[in-house]
Order: sequence, then structure tokens, then C-alpha cells
Amino acid sequence: MAEDLPMAYIHMGSSGDALCNGEPSKITLAFPGEPLDFDKGEESGGLKLNPLHLVVSGLNRDSIKSRVFVAFGDGGAVLRLGEGKRLEVVSPGFIAVSQRFKLWEPITTGVLTISDKGARGEREDTAGPALAERALCIGAEVIKRDVVPDDVEMIRDKVLNWGREGIELILCTGGTGLSPRDVTPDAIMGIADKLVPGFGEMMRIKTSHANPRSFLSRGIGALVGKTLVLTFPGSRRGALECFEAVEEGIRHGVEIANGRAMECGNHG
Repeated sequence: MAEDLPMAYIHMGSSGDALCNGEPSKITLAFPGEPLDFDKGEESGGLKLNPLHLVVSGLNRDSIKSRVFVAFGDGGAVLRLGEGKRLEVVSPGFIAVSQRFKLWEPITTGVLTISDKGARGEREDTAGPALAERALCIGAEVIKRDVVPDDVEMIRDKVLNWGREGIELILCTGGTGLSPRDVTPDAIMGIADKLVPGFGEMMRIKTSHANPRSFLSRGIGALVGKTLVLTFPGSRRGALECFEAVEEGIRHGVEIANGRAMECGNHG
């Protein structure tokens, strides 16, 4: 039987399946007036999925493209549109009746790990994959991944090449400390068209409660051409904490740099 839910918690199970209020669900996008199918369907493993239709209004149907992100407000779920209007869960959260949402075009993103040992295969890269996964929460699609040693010219060459290939956001991890081989911020500053000091400031301020020595990190944000480049610590924990400290502004920064958004401030 069809049931209207005034509010639902959308999340993922351990196997990555979509869940609605803890129940395995097939979530699809629908428009007002469309016929809705409420029959449970078989999936792999014989799992029965509850159909959940998100009915949205105020959109041109032709504007809905596959792989677009659907973001439901502060703290709300972030979903991604797949084939057949099926929605994948990117980030868990609540969805309520009449809740506002935004459509996000994917941000083309590269994740660059800077590590001498990582480049030689002597250390597993855990920060890079963690950043790639977390970046989905802001609608960033990682299409470039690489590991380079702590070498200024190699870092610069990789960032410039990715920028020429149309990468809009580059997340660098590693090389932001004080040791002689920590050169990532220096490499980026040498090719930056604009520095964005607020990114580094927020990283250090917001992580200081958990790490009293966070002020020793030299993480920065900069524009290289139209590419926003952010540098994070090399540890998985440090990289994620710094990303989370600034994630609210990353998407808007990319949109400003690429002309998708027109201003940074709020005006009454």
C-alpha cells in the first residue's frame, strides 16, 4: 500500500544499498501528475525493495540530467540521479515534505597525494581515497587521481596539466608541515593567480579544538587559473578534518571561479 511520509531519514546500508528509515528502498525521482509504481521489485540476492518516490515541482523535466546531485538543505540528504531517474544516496540526512532542494552539476575534481614514500610504493595512501569519498557530499566528482613525490616542479606540473584538462577543483594531501621536504604550499603559491587565505585560516581555527598544534599546518587555498586548489595534511584524519572545516565554502568558491555564481557575500 502506498504511504505518504511527511519526513524520512535517507541513508545507506553496510553494502551501500539505499535505506529509508532503516528499510531497503528503491528511491526514484518523479514529477507531479506522473503515475507512480508502488510494487516491490526483486533485486540481487532476492532482496525486496520498498519503492520511494520523491515528487519534485518547479523544475523543467528537460533540465534533469543523469549524474546531477540533488541536495536537500542544511543537514539534509544528498542524492545523485542515475539511470531511469533512480537516486543513489551520497550523503545521509532527512528529507521532509515541502523541503527546498538544489540541483548541483558535478564539479570535476582531482585528488593529488604528495608523498615521497607513497610515490615509491612504500606507504599506502589512505587520505586520498578518503577525500575522494568525502568530496561527493559537495557534488564533487573525482575523475583524476595521482601520487607524486615531495617535489615542487612535479607538483606544479600535475596541477597545471589538470587545470588545462578542465579540472575545476584539486584536493592536495600531504606536504603541508614544517619538515624540509614539505613543499606543497610553496609549490602552489608559486603558480597561484590568487590566494584565498580564508581556507587555510578556517582549517586551522576549526581543527584547533581537537589538535592544539593545528596552527603549525601550512594548508592554503588558491586559484590557479580557474581551478581552485586546496592543500590538506597527509594523514587521513587530518585531511578529512580540514576538508570538513571548509567544505561549506568549497562549492561556492568553484562556482565563483568558473562564473556559475556571481558573488560571495549575502545582501539584503
